[in-house]
Amino acid sequence: MAARSRSPRFRKYPVAPYQKAALESLKPPENITVSEWAEKYRVLDSKSSAMPGPWRNDKTPYLAGIMDELCNYETEEIIFVKPSQVGGTEALLNMLGWAIQQDPSPTMCVYPSDVLAESLVVNRFRPMIYAAPTLRRRYRESESSKSELQFDGMYLSMVGSNSPSQLASKAIRFLFLDEVDKYPGASKKEADPISLAKERTKTFHNRKIFMTSTPTLKTGHIWKAMEGADVVKHYFVPCPHCGKFIELKWKQVKFPDEGMGYSERAELAAYICQECGAIITDQHKPQMLRYGEWRVVEERAKPARRVAYWINTLYSPFVRFSEMAKAFLTSKDDPDAFQNFTNSWFAEPWEDTKLKTNADLVLERQTALPELTVPKWAKLLTAGVDVQESSVYWSIRAWGNHLTSQNIAHGQADSFAEVEHIMNLQYPREDGGDSMVVALALIDSGDNTDLVYDFCSVNADWALPSKGSSHPMDTHFRLSKVNRTDSKAYGMNLVMIDTGKYKDMIAGRMRKENGTGSWMVYLGCDREYAEQVTAEHKVSVKSGERTIQKWVLKSSHADNHYLDTEVYAMCAADVLGARYFHLDDAEVQPRKEAEKKPDPVYAPEESWIGQHESWI
Repeated sequence: MAARSRSPRFRKYPVAPYQKAALESLKPPENITVSEWAEKYRVLDSKSSAMPGPWRNDKTPYLAGIMDELCNYETEEIIFVKPSQVGGTEALLNMLGWAIQQDPSPTMCVYPSDVLAESLVVNRFRPMIYAAPTLRRRYRESESSKSELQFDGMYLSMVGSNSPSQLASKAIRFLFLDEVDKYPGASKKEADPISLAKERTKTFHNRKIFMTSTPTLKTGHIWKAMEGADVVKHYFVPCPHCGKFIELKWKQVKFPDEGMGYSERAELAAYICQECGAIITDQHKPQMLRYGEWRVVEERAKPARRVAYWINTLYSPFVRFSEMAKAFLTSKDDPDAFQNFTNSWFAEPWEDTKLKTNADLVLERQTALPELTVPKWAKLLTAGVDVQESSVYWSIRAWGNHLTSQNIAHGQADSFAEVEHIMNLQYPREDGGDSMVVALALIDSGDNTDLVYDFCSVNADWALPSKGSSHPMDTHFRLSKVNRTDSKAYGMNLVMIDTGKYKDMIAGRMRKENGTGSWMVYLGCDREYAEQVTAEHKVSVKSGERTIQKWVLKSSHADNHYLDTEVYAMCAADVLGARYFHLDDAEVQPRKEAEKKPDPVYAPEESWIGQHESWI
């Protein structure tokens, strides 16, 4: 009789919780992208979001491509140049959440300051963890601190860019840098915060760096990063009328030119398609964004290891065209406000328009006099000396009435002995009069302070140490004292200079045509000098809660030594009273007139009296 077939039987054993947890840890992570993770697990809370509830990619579709770039194994660095109100910070938080759940690795998130980092942990990051069960299960709250959060298989450091020791203390794989244009600059002792943080990722071959910010200047971190990217992408959307893909540009936003107030004009703003000329309104925007796509506009290298994304506020689903038009109209006539508009709405860097200078403008200020010749109108020679580690830059300038001035010589010296020789030379006058020597030279004592003090003490008849003030002053300069008791210059005058005020004066006078009150240079002036004198421009920058005007380098690698020498030379002229020279001439002229005997005045009545003395 054939044996009866039997189905296999499995004996069931109880599974302890620790065994279940161990098996769960062996389970491979889901094969999902960052945008898919966000839509499945991310929940926005009412405390930090205007639209609480589950994350929906169709609200800000342009963020999906940026977030998913984190999953591209070829990409090492992602750069996002953004305006305000487009969800950039939320994209960063989604990437953090995905990394914790899908690919736990040492991670660091850097913010402009420690205070801001702690605030974001409390108000944004922890609420995200508590709202997502998959993150909350991995969070080891009892082992975490304010600045370092512990998770299963990883730690997350939340630090400020103003703490170099924290930036350089740990090896990390994921690096997130938020609002990098607000980071402090490099100091003499430390590299800039971004370089310090990036150094921590070198031990990981599969490192990922995400950098985002609203731009400020062309020399800012985020704009320079975009210019150095292998690929730059812009977001293109289909026109609802012609179907062609277009990039939203401000010049296509149209509103009435005049006849109404700003608010009324802005309310009529609409976007005009650059392909078909049809009107696009705010109602069309959600669908356009949903079907939009990132397209390469610049490609510099393959494979693309550094990918940059750029977008402006026109794409924001939270901002209407009329709001942007009103912000433009109300800020366009105020340089400070318009700089903020350019940065925060256009997502473009600001360039100054008030005191814009360039090398060509300097070369236009050449006179007919050759180098080393003093103009006939000159009453005084002053000099400025900028001290560097390996050399010394110097300039000599002639001064006349109304601060009319001309550079008669400049150069780079290898030693202070050479500077001393140059300052004591006799410089011939154009009119053949007595030669002139430098009356006063101000020497920068910021670097090599002891050496400068010693040099000035030996040459006290024509040299004074000077120092730029770290804060704006009520006056252009003030005289202080050298207070180093162990210095030869102890008790000597030290000139404190508001360098910004003198840069304003130089830039303003540089724009005047050659003549009275102008800032001129000798015939044959070299372009290197001209480039350095115009290496800075004046822009608005954030200082705490205030916005201030400040002179900054146009390019981070530019030299500005000759500009510094001209600032010191102008201050030296101020110290010697050059701005009042014309008043001396005004006093001399009436004095000479008074010394002359007055011409006799004909009086007919006197003649009549002489002829008729006996009339009484």
